[in-house]
Amino acid sequence: MLQTPYDHLLEAPHPLVYSCVRGTPVIDGRIEDAAWEKAAWTTNFVDIEGSLKPLPRFRTRAKMLWDDNYFYIAAEMEEPHVWGTLTEHDSVIFYDNDFEVFIDPDGDNHNYYEFEINALNTGWDLRLPKPYHDGGPALNEWEQPGLKTAVHIDGTLNDATDIDKGWSVEIAMPWSAMQGTPKMGDIQRVNFSRVEWQVEIVDGKYVKKPGLREDNWVWTPQWVIDMHQPQMWGYVQFSESQQTIEDLTHRARMSLQHIYYRQKAHREKHGRFASSLAQIGCQHLPGFLRSPRIHITADGWKAEAVVQTDAGPRSLSIRHDSLLRLQD
Repeated sequence: MLQTPYDHLLEAPHPLVYSCVRGTPVIDGRIEDAAWEKAAWTTNFVDIEGSLKPLPRFRTRAKMLWDDNYFYIAAEMEEPHVWGTLTEHDSVIFYDNDFEVFIDPDGDNHNYYEFEINALNTGWDLRLPKPYHDGGPALNEWEQPGLKTAVHIDGTLNDATDIDKGWSVEIAMPWSAMQGTPKMGDIQRVNFSRVEWQVEIVDGKYVKKPGLREDNWVWTPQWVIDMHQPQMWGYVQFSESQQTIEDLTHRARMSLQHIYYRQKAHREKHGRFASSLAQIGCQHLPGFLRSPRIHITADGWKAEAVVQTDAGPRSLSIRHDSLLRLQD
């Protein structure tokens, strides 16, 4: 039986959801002004692999707001030893402990945005035309004119002689640098990640413990150690009140992603893509009104199916490069 390391994602639960209300906070690193009082905290972050791994050692949680100009994100991170080394913009920030934002405005797995920030308020913004596993380059030249960020440290930075309480960040990402201001009720795919390195104190300085990789703590689980799986990100609905949302197409999306992973594995094994679901063991997948059909194209393949939405039946498709689209 053809199998992939991603088969378990077919059974992944619905990603977490968040109702993002309107508000315009002051960006000073402190999550204290009146605007933030209207915004709910997310649940505490978990390991990137979810319940497959233990809970994080320190609490992380976030809030979101929006207005016509900005998407606002605040994060609070417990941390007994706040440190940072990188001061140059667009450095690879996750070499330090950091907080990361991922946004896919139209939920199609392509043309998404990433922003990372460390305790020194140093940022790295990049855009990906498509995920790394589909050959997507990281476009570091993407910038955000009007971006606002601030960091507050509850303790002392880079001082190994004491115990800190943690650090918090506030980020205002301008809609003009992305795909424009959302409309009321729009939904975007969003996730957050906190990279945490284990350190020891050597000669009064923080040093990463040798032989240990970083921890990745996230808002909603990816279920694999890879943030660049946009189909696993959370759902953020831009609204005026708190409410619960659920994507009726989620199970179908996971089924199409399952076909995508199986197609990649089939090509690696046989040198060609499968032309039918039976060839890759995907005859019986959940979430569809009518089962998918695979079409071999000049540059790869495409699978299409009919799914139920709030607006009635619609066509959902995925391509060989993981582009996932719900047709109008």
